[in-house]
Amino acid sequence: MLAPKSKSLPTSAYDLANQVGFILRRATQRHLAIFSEHVPDLTPTQFAALAMLQRLGPVSQNELGRQTAMDGATIKGVIDRLRKRYLVATAPDPGDQRRVIVSLSATGLETFESYVDTGHAVTAETLAPLSRREQETFLELLRKLT
Repeated sequence: MLAPKSKSLPTSAYDLANQVGFILRRATQRHLAIFSEHVPDLTPTQFAALAMLQRLGPVSQNELGRQTAMDGATIKGVIDRLRKRYLVATAPDPGDQRRVIVSLSATGLETFESYVDTGHAVTAETLAPLSRREQETFLELLRKLT
């Protein structure tokens, strides 16, 4: 945890608009608005879960959460909502009854595949204010922060 420095700038010198968290939040809000405009029936976390399941195949709910950067409570809620829509199926792990295995249903795969091009378009629209080189640099720098 960072402790405040004893000789800091005056409070009036703190410009929220130039703080990384504020800028990232604004960029995220913009991206989420674009996403919901183009993909009205899935949340970004639901889409991420479907995308990762398509890539990995059946996987434990905990592993899916790790792979999609969601905590246990979040991934459980996402999977519960997707299961109610018949987009995923869950079953106990035969080797460990405490674990839940999640897999895409045929409907889930069809839904995901129907949005792949849209997903690319959402990314392109989100990054549209940047040149191609700026987009590459921006994504490279963001990856360094994760």
